[in-house]
Amino acid sequence: MTEFNPMMLLQMLKGKSPKDMVMNMIQNQMSNNPVVSNMMNLANSGDKSGVETVARNLFKTQGRDFNAEFSEFMKMINKK
Repeated sequence: MTEFNPMMLLQMLKGKSPKDMVMNMIQNQMSNNPVVSNMMNLANSGDKSGVETVARNLFKTQGRDFNAEFSEFMKMINKK
């Protein structure tokens, strides 16, 4: 894993929205993963139901409960 570089973060933020920054970070880290690539394409095209379907299938293959984990994730976001 690479070391955190504050200057790199500032360059990434320059002229970009937080959404664009996060999307670029995900694409750079996971570009070789076909599932993530598919989800990114769906997200970029605005296909929310497609993203959810892929996420639900991924969780199912891992024996995880999408609804419970998504609910916890939303609670965490709403606390801030």
